Amino acid sequence: MKYTLILLLMLNTSVSAQDTLQTPVLDLPHPDVSQTKTGSDFLKQTASFDYQPRQQEAVSWILEGNVPSFLRGLIPVQFRNDRGETAKIWVTADYMSIGTNDDFIRMPLSMPSAREIARATDMYLPTAVMVDSIYAKAHTKFNPIPMKPGEQMRSNDYYRRHNKMIEEQLAGFENGRLVAGHKKDVVITNRLTQRDGRVAIYGWHYAVDDPIQPLSTVHTEDYEDYSHGLRLVYPVAEVNGESVELKKLINQPEWNSTFTREGTIDIDLLSHGE
Repeated sequence: MKYTLILLLMLNTSVSAQDTLQTPVLDLPHPDVSQTKTGSDFLKQTASFDYQPRQQEAVSWILEGNVPSFLRGLIPVQFRNDRGETAKIWVTADYMSIGTNDDFIRMPLSMPSAREIARATDMYLPTAVMVDSIYAKAHTKFNPIPMKPGEQMRSNDYYRRHNKMIEEQLAGFENGRLVAGHKKDVVITNRLTQRDGRVAIYGWHYAVDDPIQPLSTVHTEDYEDYSHGLRLVYPVAEVNGESVELKKLINQPEWNSTFTREGTIDIDLLSHGE
């Protein structure tokens, strides 16, 4: 089956190359060039690792700053509430990856790993509603590429192969623009307060409002597979040109349904696990 890359020019989008230069950045160290580690290095080093030690290694590499530079500059995405007011949040352009701009792997992460990274960088995980809006506003939209299910879904080989298929779709387009549709998102939901020890996933869109994966907490928190991705959200939003803490904005009556369909939500607790 042939998968095609869908490109949409969103006339009302808030995302632009000019905006990107003015946005906040992901707070991670900058490793010395002589100590640069690539995605290929990671896959080779963890080839014999079981799930948990591989996740621990992934978190360590990411928090040491071994990520592509195009992930560091965050991308603005605009939201509009029922009163016609607009708010802007900032998100990573793509899913969390290990390596360099020329050699990286989009790394699937479990819920504990995602929370550890969000906690360390003072970022948040998205809600399902945020994922929908990010997809709608993305510069580049991919068709999902499901692979054969089975135990290999959690292997380095599947991570590498899936990443390669995504890169083939992206050929000729610049990294650092907002892209979506190629992974399911690790998200936050109030269901996690009712089902402790679970991971919440959502997305992998065919089209706007048409995700493969409904919001789910079926898997235990340590589960991840090749289809999962982590996109981070900056903790400060902008409303009418003024900075507002996202954790406060998200629960204001006039904005709550714009960012989540679940009513009041503790974005700190759900994103950071503390």
